[in-house]
Amino acid sequence: MAKNATYKVAFRRRLEGKTNYKKRLELVKSGLPRIAVRKSNKFVLVQIIKFGRAGDNVLAQANSRELEKFGWKASKKNLSAAFLTGLLAGLRAKKAGIEKAVLDIGFSTPVHGAKCFAALKGALESGLQIPADASALPPEERISGKHIEEFAKKLPEEEFKKRFSKYVKDNVDAKNFVSLFENTRKKILQEAK
Repeated sequence: MAKNATYKVAFRRRLEGKTNYKKRLELVKSGLPRIAVRKSNKFVLVQIIKFGRAGDNVLAQANSRELEKFGWKASKKNLSAAFLTGLLAGLRAKKAGIEKAVLDIGFSTPVHGAKCFAALKGALESGLQIPADASALPPEERISGKHIEEFAKKLPEEEFKKRFSKYVKDNVDAKNFVSLFENTRKKILQEAK
């Protein structure tokens, strides 16, 4: 006869795949705010979160949807958008008086050069102090979209219209992607001043 349960039900958020409590506990023990990077199928969200007994407090945040205000017309989910969103969130965190943070990527797999590390690189550029391995951060050429621009220039016009149909529809010049990125970056940095 069994005297107690042999199976323990996990917390609801763990079952839903939203919170890894072991990882979260380690991050909370640091005593620093967490810079949480979450990505969906369409957007990237970066939040600076401080632990509180009653619940976590979001001190600053940025969503890649907001990039449209700065002239960004390209995809809101690519590496460039993740970097710009991290930069915007980092600048807002600096305004809120936050100097240091730790990275929280949730259930994302830590692959070198991934979107979560592009957002981290943006936050680092804003002046936040976040412990990071430089080899995990994507190179500047990938972040600026130089590879997209070079690929778009190589394609014949008909093939270009097929592969970049969304960009053509949204009036985004994929052949000048780097200049679009740099202009958006400058506008974000000007807003911080």
